[in-house]
Amino acid sequence: MQTVLSLRLIAPGDPEFFALLRDKIAHNPDFFRDAPVVLDLAPVADATPIDLEAFTSELRRLRLVPVGVQNAGPAWQAAARSAGLAQLGPGGQPGTANPTTRPEPLRQRPTAPPRGAGLVIAEPVRGGQQVSCPDGDLTVLAPVGHGAELVAAGHIHVYGPLRGRAFAGANGDERAMIFCDQLEAELVSIAGIYLVSEDLDPRLRGKRVRVWCDGERLSIGPVP
Repeated sequence: MQTVLSLRLIAPGDPEFFALLRDKIAHNPDFFRDAPVVLDLAPVADATPIDLEAFTSELRRLRLVPVGVQNAGPAWQAAARSAGLAQLGPGGQPGTANPTTRPEPLRQRPTAPPRGAGLVIAEPVRGGQQVSCPDGDLTVLAPVGHGAELVAAGHIHVYGPLRGRAFAGANGDERAMIFCDQLEAELVSIAGIYLVSEDLDPRLRGKRVRVWCDGERLSIGPVP
């Protein structure tokens, strides 16, 4: 399993688009540097395509690596082929007029599929390593170093310092949570909603916490 960022294009022709994206990247350049990116075209699937070759060239100047498109209409698919982008499977649902609100059907979707067997790791997870549990909960009984990644379909438990990145609910399960004995994470994510280190409450650093989905954002609180 490889982590790929999804960039949903709501107004790709906006003259402020790349300035706003550059500002976002500046908050955590190490996270975005050379990161593979999929362009989610759901909000503009029926619109006239922009010049994707020029668009992806601008993304590369920002040290992002565009690899493909998803939720593309026929015209966008042709433009993507011309730009050398892969055609990936559908992801999410088409956007609405309000980009901050999820389409209502997503909130009424059936419960997430049952999780499979969990995975327990007793050794430290060092920088550059990725541990993945695609069907269940992931438990690490040792420290997780800077630059390491944990990915799980269910919960993630770290009985030690969490200094790398943790992606729980990787299949879209918003009920998943992240637990750790010492919060020093570079990034925490549940069902695609994430917080980077700069966004973490400094009062919770080094503390025993849990992370959970609270609507459209993540919440972090101490574990009793």
